[in-house]
Amino acid sequence: MKVDLQGRIAVVTGAAGGIGRAIALLLSENGATVAVNDVSDRGVETCREIEKRGGVAKFFPGDVGNAESVNAMAAAVEQDLGPVDILINNAGINTGKDGRHPVHEFGDAAWRRILSIDLDGVFFCSRVFSGGMVKRGRGVIVNIGSVLGLVPIRLQCAYSAAKAGMLNFTRSHALEVGGYGVRVNGVAPGSILTEGTKDLFYKDKQLSESLLSHVPLARPGDTKDIANAVLFLVSDEASYVTGHVLVVDGGWTAGFAREW
Repeated sequence: MKVDLQGRIAVVTGAAGGIGRAIALLLSENGATVAVNDVSDRGVETCREIEKRGGVAKFFPGDVGNAESVNAMAAAVEQDLGPVDILINNAGINTGKDGRHPVHEFGDAAWRRILSIDLDGVFFCSRVFSGGMVKRGRGVIVNIGSVLGLVPIRLQCAYSAAKAGMLNFTRSHALEVGGYGVRVNGVAPGSILTEGTKDLFYKDKQLSESLLSHVPLARPGDTKDIANAVLFLVSDEASYVTGHVLVVDGGWTAGFAREW
């Protein structure tokens, strides 16, 4: 898929690796100038790869879970690159295997940190960037959620709650800014093959087979599957799509592919 994003400035949070990096690369390949955000300095590597492919990118470090950090990052982006046309709220965290507990054993620190990045961060970034979009009468925001915001899962109460909140925040925001020419949508990925999920699920054959038994396509998704969904939603071809959550999960949430 190729679309024309020439002359547009795109901010991608959490773009040092995984899904965020794939989104940043694909937006650049379609003409956007990309502001790469992350708390990790590996965001510089994403910029280098974009430049290597002939694109334009700059790294803007910042913690999306901190409002002051987000405001400073946004000011730097607009000063260095110009008004932002596209915002991709991708940054997110979850607990590892050792941090997965039932609600009655889930710690305060883990709860607060996950919600601060996965939900507060979407609010902070959306607030600061959508203000300019409203004034200019144009702009697109895409929030990267999860199928776990649609269906419940055990031992991940904070992540599930944050992603569910993000999806309804997406719809709420779309209602508020649609009249100003600003579109807001979400993407809910299923199990996507990244360095993190390789370590968590796909090095263990039994665990990966158990996970994929819930996925009709019987395989994990690729980061580019999510990037392609984002590319469509930010394109002019999706100009009448807002308040929508596009599920990209290989059929996971369609229902269990079992015979009873």
